[in-house]
Amino acid sequence: MPGLPARCPRPRDLRRGAVLTWVFLVAVGAAASTGCWDRTGAAATAGATGSAAVLPSVRTSAPAPQASRPAGTADREAVARAAAEAVAEGKSGKKAAQEVVSRSGDRWGAVYDQGEYAAFAEDLDGRWTGVGLWAGRGRGGRVEVERLQPGGPAARAGLRAGDRLLSVDGHAVTGLAVADVVALLRGAAGTPAVLCLSRDGADFTETLRREQLRAEPVTVRELPGGITVIKVASFTRGSGERVRAAVRAAPAGARLMLDLRGNPGGLVTEAVTAASAFLDGGLVATYDVRGTQRALYAARGGDTTRPLVALVDSGTMSAAELLTGALQDRGRAVAVGTRTFGKGSVQMPTRLPDGSVAELTVGTYRTPGGRSLDGAGITPDVPADEGAEERARAVLGGLGVGP
Repeated sequence: MPGLPARCPRPRDLRRGAVLTWVFLVAVGAAASTGCWDRTGAAATAGATGSAAVLPSVRTSAPAPQASRPAGTADREAVARAAAEAVAEGKSGKKAAQEVVSRSGDRWGAVYDQGEYAAFAEDLDGRWTGVGLWAGRGRGGRVEVERLQPGGPAARAGLRAGDRLLSVDGHAVTGLAVADVVALLRGAAGTPAVLCLSRDGADFTETLRREQLRAEPVTVRELPGGITVIKVASFTRGSGERVRAAVRAAPAGARLMLDLRGNPGGLVTEAVTAASAFLDGGLVATYDVRGTQRALYAARGGDTTRPLVALVDSGTMSAAELLTGALQDRGRAVAVGTRTFGKGSVQMPTRLPDGSVAELTVGTYRTPGGRSLDGAGITPDVPADEGAEERARAVLGGLGVGP
């Protein structure tokens, strides 16, 4: 993966913390193919596909005088200095950097070694090598299987969501950071992964073969009554243009349901491209990086007439929240579901002397209406938990019929 990106991840509870693979996906995310958010022009086009006419744009304003580091964030220089001193003493630069980040109170800050960073970069293309399970943090430091890749090694072996993961290749995982668990699950295709698990109080062992896996980030299905459902699982590279293509291919007169439930985010530029499917240009979000204010704009030419509902839940995070907030604030979509997660901060990478990468929080996103996503999330226009899709269908029925 060229360059170092910016990110937007999620915390570690079982319900919403699907393997921090996705945290890293987002972490590796918003400017992944260019370098970082400091390169605004490049960041605007990173991860977008198709002709230049559909690329989102970025505008930058002058930095605030003597902009200070946001509270609860790590000092980039202090992190780099700690890593350099550790390396000079023959110690782990990653460990020293992580200690500084942990003390800083940076909720989303993290440090990855070169292997972890390279492996997670694969996720941006919707592909990775592993056993096809997502792990989440449970109670008391437990690590549990949160979901499975359909047809993957773990699913074929009969593993289930809720199984407790005890060890990987003999390495106990209880109490480990989820990032370290993910690193253990990764490896070269064809290599064995020996997993010790527990289910209903009984321990068992499964030996799986790691495979090259791939996920389809955007799927489309038709519901009775002329409703086209566009499900976006994550904003990996190319997903924004796939959303645009799905909207263009929807039958004449179809109402649209944009399903963002469980979407942990990803490349911000892909979310902006997706917004361009429903907007005719205009503001999608603003954000700041160390006092420099920037804005993201949709491309012109989107479909602004078809009735649109955005389905969201507590697993809707980061770039997916950014998209929902834009459509909601611009009056383009009715949001249906439960309050979204509330991850609206910006991370940027710093390459450390030992080659590891520190991702540190540097700013926050805001919706076109000026709302901060961080910690607050998005409150849907129409609350719905169970039966959210049925509620969304009812809402669409009252929004009229598209052309």
